[in-house]
Amino acid sequence: MASPSPPTQKDRGIRIAIDRGGTFTDCVGNYRGEDVVIKLLSEDPSNYADAPLEAIRRVLSHFTGTEIPRGQPLNTANIESIRMGTTVATNALLERKGEPIAMVVTKGFRDCLVIGNQSRPRIFDLAIRKPDVLYSDVVEVDERVTLEDYAEDPERHVTRVPTKAGTAEAETADLVMGLSGEAVRILQRPTRDAIRADLQRVYDAGIRSIAVCLMHSYTFPDHEALVGEVAREIGFTHISLSHELMPMIKLVSRATSVCADAYLTPTIKKYISGFQAGFAGGLGSKSVKDTGDSRGTRCEFMQSDGGLVDVEKFTGLKAILSGPAGGVVGYAITSYDDKTRIPVIGFDMGGTSTDVSRYGEGRYDHTFETTTAGVTIQSPQLDINTVAAGGGSMLFFKNGLFVVGPDSAGAHPGPACYRKGGPATVTDANLYLGRLLPEFFPKIFGKNEDEGLDSAASERVLRELTDQINRETGKAMGVDEVAFGFLTVANETMTRPIRSITEAKGHDSSKHRLATFGGAGGQHAVAIAEALGIGQILVHRYSSVLSAYGMALADVVDERQEPDSTELKRKMEGLKEKSRQALREQGFEEAEIVFEEYLNMRYRGTESALMIIKPAEGWDFGTAFVEHHRYEFGFTLDERDVIVDDVRVRGIGKSFHYEQKSVDDQLKTLERRPAEAEKSHSAAQVYFGGGRLETPIYKLGDLAVGTEVHGPAMLADGTQTIVVTPGSTALVLETHVVIDIKGGGDKDKSENGDGEREVDPIMLSIFGHRFMAIAEQMGRALQKTSVSTNVKERLDFSCAIFDDKGGLVANAPHLPVHLGSMSTCVRRQAEIWEGKLKKGDVIISNHPSYGGTHLPDITLVMPAFDEAGENILFYAASRAHHADIGGITAGSMPPHSKELYQEGTSIKSEKLVSEGHFDEQRVIELFYHLPAQYPGCSGTRCLADNINDLRAQVSANQKGISLITSLISEYSQPTVQFYMRHIQLNAESQVRALLRSIAATHPHPLVALDHMDDGTPIRLTITISPTAGAATFDFTGTGPQVHANTNAPRAITHSAIIYALRCLLASDIPLNQGCLAPITVVIPPHSLLDPSPGAAVVGGNVLTSQRVTDVILRAFGACAASQGDCNNLTFGFGGNRAGEEVVAGFGYYETIAGGSGAGPSWEGADGVHTHMTNTRITDAEVFERRYPVLLKEFGIRKGSGGKGRHRGGDGVVRDIEFRRAVQVSILSERRVYRPYGMEGGGTGSVGSMCGVEMGAGDRIVVMTPGGGAWGAEGGRRRGSLAAREEAALQA
Repeated sequence: MASPSPPTQKDRGIRIAIDRGGTFTDCVGNYRGEDVVIKLLSEDPSNYADAPLEAIRRVLSHFTGTEIPRGQPLNTANIESIRMGTTVATNALLERKGEPIAMVVTKGFRDCLVIGNQSRPRIFDLAIRKPDVLYSDVVEVDERVTLEDYAEDPERHVTRVPTKAGTAEAETADLVMGLSGEAVRILQRPTRDAIRADLQRVYDAGIRSIAVCLMHSYTFPDHEALVGEVAREIGFTHISLSHELMPMIKLVSRATSVCADAYLTPTIKKYISGFQAGFAGGLGSKSVKDTGDSRGTRCEFMQSDGGLVDVEKFTGLKAILSGPAGGVVGYAITSYDDKTRIPVIGFDMGGTSTDVSRYGEGRYDHTFETTTAGVTIQSPQLDINTVAAGGGSMLFFKNGLFVVGPDSAGAHPGPACYRKGGPATVTDANLYLGRLLPEFFPKIFGKNEDEGLDSAASERVLRELTDQINRETGKAMGVDEVAFGFLTVANETMTRPIRSITEAKGHDSSKHRLATFGGAGGQHAVAIAEALGIGQILVHRYSSVLSAYGMALADVVDERQEPDSTELKRKMEGLKEKSRQALREQGFEEAEIVFEEYLNMRYRGTESALMIIKPAEGWDFGTAFVEHHRYEFGFTLDERDVIVDDVRVRGIGKSFHYEQKSVDDQLKTLERRPAEAEKSHSAAQVYFGGGRLETPIYKLGDLAVGTEVHGPAMLADGTQTIVVTPGSTALVLETHVVIDIKGGGDKDKSENGDGEREVDPIMLSIFGHRFMAIAEQMGRALQKTSVSTNVKERLDFSCAIFDDKGGLVANAPHLPVHLGSMSTCVRRQAEIWEGKLKKGDVIISNHPSYGGTHLPDITLVMPAFDEAGENILFYAASRAHHADIGGITAGSMPPHSKELYQEGTSIKSEKLVSEGHFDEQRVIELFYHLPAQYPGCSGTRCLADNINDLRAQVSANQKGISLITSLISEYSQPTVQFYMRHIQLNAESQVRALLRSIAATHPHPLVALDHMDDGTPIRLTITISPTAGAATFDFTGTGPQVHANTNAPRAITHSAIIYALRCLLASDIPLNQGCLAPITVVIPPHSLLDPSPGAAVVGGNVLTSQRVTDVILRAFGACAASQGDCNNLTFGFGGNRAGEEVVAGFGYYETIAGGSGAGPSWEGADGVHTHMTNTRITDAEVFERRYPVLLKEFGIRKGSGGKGRHRGGDGVVRDIEFRRAVQVSILSERRVYRPYGMEGGGTGSVGSMCGVEMGAGDRIVVMTPGGGAWGAEGGRRRGSLAAREEAALQA
């Protein structure tokens, strides 16, 4: 169908679609059925000022037959439409080159984006680097509202209010009904004069763009609207209001989103203004109306959600994935068939990164919260996963492993073959192996930019790598083998995100087709498909410019969303009418407008909302939600109400219809014939697994439709190279090249037998990826299927796989405190149950004497057997912190416990699941009844959450078992077990090398001492053997076990050691049991670090673990002390204490960030979790929705970090008011002994603590410690106390 513009518009005919990427700008022009494809550099200032304008000039010159001079304004009279995707917003975000902005936020939350979710990006980086915030200034508005009811209320009370937000009555009412249907209490109204004074100050400072995000404005927007009104009166040129952009709960996500919009939209508008200046006529639907038929032309930009929008409505928030979204639309329309409904995986491999996505069920997969360049965006976006592996990814041999990326050679210097002295890259490996053809590559290199790719340079850098590998491993690998090894590892790196969007979400990747596009996709597609079990690849004829082509096929979209839970149908119809009007204004007729209708739904008391599309049979959203919840998460919560948070309408203006036959239709009618030998353009020696083969090269343009090419072969044109491996067949269609895969690939399936077997470093690298990917997928499964805030939102869990003896093989980077301790637990359970377990059994344990850390951390262990079901091959285990397991206080983290029973249920070793049967009655007995038998103790206050989270842990373990079973079927049992062992040996060798290097510069024992707040010393002496690369960590001199709860089971010290060693290595190595193999640990029995079985330990896991880590890092002189605890806050009420009435209630648990320690080359970070934990904080709005609290302040505690050459990070202030009576406690440290500085740096400030009964209106103010500084201000003070103390310790 032609464009729905007026007839004179349609007659113009020339349609132009452009994707302006980071390196290249792609353009597809169409006129009367003829396509022209143009590819040019995005930056070429010596020839043109703007790449899209240059592309349009060339298209117009081609179709009009008249060469248009550069610089001359382009006449739009012959243009029907221009469609664009651009990286302008993404680049501005990455480079932090947007518009200066101010953030306007509720008083008490000025630092909400500095703290974020309080987790650190990379858990093993001592130098913590958080993304910079986008704003230059902050305005705090003295206003406050909160929600009247709370989700965890056991009585489920719901307040009904007639007065609605946004009405005149709401201006004076204390209680109003919010847009979401929740009752909102107005606590403090802002004054217009105060707002004006604050905004005027910002305006006078030169800022013209503001981002406004006030607490609970998603449901009560009145105060934000007032701020916007005053800002317009002052004269701000851009005002982003969060309730208008994305009215969804979560303050931090909404605030980052609104800041991104305010930061990027002015930049985009400036670009569009410059772009429009290049035309003689106007652009956009408004110009079409204003100028009649001759001057204006339609111009639309691609948004992150896969829909086009008029140029006047294109904003920063929806521009982040503008370019990649075009590619998704392109392959979805050209490769998916509504009749066969075979889902498609998109594989877009570029120069620096690879984007993967999925299209199935006839609609796009959207996500509503993503992070780009450190900025979390809350807005509908296509679900696109990016991995830092592309043609320019650099190749390294590190720590005995082949490593690809994430560093990239970029465009300058680029790969070695670009003739600029660049490093070895994936492109060089492809070129050397004959998989990239220089004659088909543009001759744009060299001094005069007229030379082709330099094959000799590629060979040189790869030979250097080969020499290094052979020197370090003692092997005699050839350059071919090494280059192919790097490609194999690169392919494995790129399959990990594909598994995340398929297997991790319940889809079978082998049931998909792979649609490959992007400049480098064709060289890797077959290997990627083989790794995923995919049998067919689709390569569109415009695959190298598919993002641009997709924009030509895309629909115009008008997206609207508002919170509501009451009059849903009325709200839906209202949004549809607004959307319909907006699309009609852009020239669409009624017959061309369709709608997708959604409700954003969740179970009461959870935050896992699902966007449910209206069922085809009618308004039965409830049934659809339950079915989708069961599919997505594996369970339903039938006892809970279903809540609607938002109503969403996606209005679609159908612009152009794809008229080509589908791939499946073409395959049905196609007459196949083998490729004729004379059609071969040339031949080359191309390397495939095992050696080089004589491989014919075909020009795609020379092959007729129906031609079948059997591998090995190479298909090429001016923009792409497609590698057809032996055993595969390529078939040329009108629209695609279809590759059918029948080969077995190059996997190592050799049996070990009784003979010796050598370690292949390539296979070792691949298995390192696969083992870690399995642990990561277990974590995703646990998060997805869990119910509690603690697991699903705060991510307080870890998942890992272990060998048949219980030795750690791979632990996903979840929580460091679990690293070494889980293996202690698994080994103990393996010993106890040896010979007694069967398939489908799951063991539960949390006792500190059995490898536990503290009682709330519940560990589930599941064995995997061989095919006969006789021998255990490995174990999968998950450990999750349960928010309440009984004991003397709600939250099961009592600050004053002295005996283990006071901390909740303790389980040494029980069978939770027997041959697949989950024993729920035993769970009730263990968690609810048994703890209540002890004096002053209650059973769990969150039994339903306990049961559901335990089921989620079982599912996560089963996921791990299933994935490793698949790995065994792929590579064989002996091969998998062989590399399980050698991945541990690899880690061991790296730790030994580290210890030898330390011994070379520190010949004497390393000594360190620190104290717990009660004065208990923790002393460490590290003695290193330089010959063996081994060390003894001797904690002799550590104080005795205490009659309190800071006792730490032995397993915790092992976790601290493995964490510290991994931090000191400062490079990615497999994190497993091998790290501890060179370490001997000496701990005095019945000391603080090896308590007796009945000792209280709840604080040992969260407090003493941090102090042990500080002591280890102090001994190595690595950095100053961080905050030194987790600031564990719990509150709640209710329980079933013996002899008392059972009271329904809840328990809540959180950990609070502090300051990190500085180092020799870095400043400490503010408001972040450090060392042994990395859990998130519950978002402020979610916090108040779920619990009877008012968060008065959550901000940085200025000046609490140590002073020095490199300052320590500041702690935070968290001020909570309780709206009903609760029991509150905080378990904390560093309230007496300050976090130490190093090299003369100052100490951090101590924090505050308490544990009390709180009534309604009472507040607790938690001030967390700052980190220590490194180096004296202005240089080291030789006589300083810190210097003398360090000297004494080293003596």
